[in-house]
Amino acid sequence: MATIAETKVPVNVKSLKAIQSEVKNINRIALSVDCVIFGFDENKLKVLLIRSDLKKFMGRWSLLGDLIDVAEDVDEAAYRILRERTGLKDVYLEQVHTFGKPQRHPAGRVVTIAYCSLINIQHHKLSKMENELHWHDVNNVKDLAFDHQQIFDTCYLRLQKRIQEHPLGFNLLPKKFSLRELQNLYEAILDTKMDRRNFRKKFFSMDLLIDTDEIERDVPHRPGKLYKFNFDKYEKRKKKWTGIDF
Repeated sequence: MATIAETKVPVNVKSLKAIQSEVKNINRIALSVDCVIFGFDENKLKVLLIRSDLKKFMGRWSLLGDLIDVAEDVDEAAYRILRERTGLKDVYLEQVHTFGKPQRHPAGRVVTIAYCSLINIQHHKLSKMENELHWHDVNNVKDLAFDHQQIFDTCYLRLQKRIQEHPLGFNLLPKKFSLRELQNLYEAILDTKMDRRNFRKKFFSMDLLIDTDEIERDVPHRPGKLYKFNFDKYEKRKKKWTGIDF
């Protein structure tokens, strides 16, 4: 057995000075955040976009983003940027993916981290409207600035997957909702028409809807029953939840 004195230092061990030099070079890469905020309103799924302020992309729409400060936590930066661009404060952001193609930004090497959220537009009012900040129907989103079309598409697919894995959409509905409203929500997010009977059968089989013994009022169609989502029962089953197969 070799003694401590005989133990050799591996030849590939780097000195602190060498590592510091590498870090200095790496820090020439800027880091940014882009927020993809989806909103549900009037049975439509929308996304929040802003006019690009760069001359190269003049007139084109882009996602909400900005650079991260050197001493700033990445998650904190996402919330700061969203707040500064929109005024929104009580929004949950989920980190989705990192985009780092060398030529993705005209200013140089900028790696961006995409964050995503899904909100009820009526519950979150925008307090800042610079650069034509505007809600857009997701079906009309195309040719965004930078590589934002790719970022948008990635987050949209992630959202569609997530809403089938977990019942996220119930937070977008009134406390008491009809099955028509529930189906409209899922159809808007998944961008597909669903069979009415099959849709209702699947949700009833999960046994997570509470019949309120009430019906809709003042609606232009035949009034339907009103239900509530059983959040307590879902929390108990959460670990065993297998998702919704449409």
